[in-house]
Amino acid sequence: MSTAYISRIEAGQRRPGADLLIALAERLHCTPEELLAPDDSVVTYDAEVVARLTLELDYGDLSLRTGSPNDALGHADVVLAEAERTSAVPPALRRQAALMRAAALESLGRPDEALLAYEAVVEDDDEPLRLISALTALSRLYRESGDLGRAVDIGDRALALVEPHALDASAEGIKLTVTVAAAHFQRGDVNHALRLCQATMASADRLDSPQARAAVYWNTSVMESRNGRVEAALPLAEKALALLEAAEDARNQTRLRIQLGLLHLRSDPPLPQEALTALRQATRDAETTDLAAADRARIAVGLARAHLMLDELDEAALAVRDAHRESASSSPFLAVQAQVLDGQIALATGRRDAALETFRAAAVQLETVQDSAQEIAQLWFDLGAILDSEGQYREASQAFKAASALSGTGMTAAAAAGR
Repeated sequence: MSTAYISRIEAGQRRPGADLLIALAERLHCTPEELLAPDDSVVTYDAEVVARLTLELDYGDLSLRTGSPNDALGHADVVLAEAERTSAVPPALRRQAALMRAAALESLGRPDEALLAYEAVVEDDDEPLRLISALTALSRLYRESGDLGRAVDIGDRALALVEPHALDASAEGIKLTVTVAAAHFQRGDVNHALRLCQATMASADRLDSPQARAAVYWNTSVMESRNGRVEAALPLAEKALALLEAAEDARNQTRLRIQLGLLHLRSDPPLPQEALTALRQATRDAETTDLAAADRARIAVGLARAHLMLDELDEAALAVRDAHRESASSSPFLAVQAQVLDGQIALATGRRDAALETFRAAAVQLETVQDSAQEIAQLWFDLGAILDSEGQYREASQAFKAASALSGTGMTAAAAAGR
């Protein structure tokens, strides 16, 4: 038995069979009967209530994995409402429901509510696996919001729990490590982050957890991509997707297909047909999963870019319209990307003056965006290249300066070549 499995038994989340119970008793120098004997200090709960609420949580877990976080939220709320109403609900079930509720809010693209929910879990829970899961999610959410210092601090706090509980080779420990690596990467410590992921990859490959292995390949792919190494990022994303298909993780499959499609557009040379295949599959997946608006906007932006590369301007315009709708309330950064695509379509249809006005408006809007520094820098660089090609040298120079300031030492040749 792994340490993680023992921890789950202790938390009441798993019940060992007869053979495992005998093995445990032998290791603990007692009899199975002693392990099964009631503890007078332990509160007993109504078996029917426990069974009913456990089933709610099982359905909620299935809903999360199959891309239905709204359903998961409903199941978690049933358990939490009953825990609020009566003391007949075991604390372990209430805490499990609280973590599920936070995960469902995150999946629904409600990061502010998810942050508060995860913070409440960390405040209330002391079971190592749930605590590490909540801290991992907090680190990821703070990283995505741009608060990299807090993301790293929370990640390091969680890592301090891993070794005492021997969870470094567990699925939870591996997911945590790659999440912390991503925060270090975004903060600028690129080599340290990649070393962390590469070291974790060996542990993950020995682990029978497709989701944990996928997390390592996925995060490493993202880092390689943002480091301008698209040729290294593509096979890692493909491996991660195959693992998620085996794990039947519908929502993350869809998100990874989006990334794969966008990577095809950045390969050298770009592969727009392959991008369309991946993004159209993501669109079909989105019809049966509760995908966040920002992810839907990413699909639309990718489709528009692929159609533009193929000179399919009508299809590109339709996709940009979808991108504007989905990004309006979910992602200012994607909204600017949609504006830039509007300008490129205007250029391709001979409306140069309208295109230049659109590019200038996009530049003004981009100055207000708070997002990943690398991604904003790349968009400034792209905008500068377009303006430069249209003879708008002063504005192009300003865009290149903005890109350089955000990327620290300027855009590398590898990053430029990745586009």
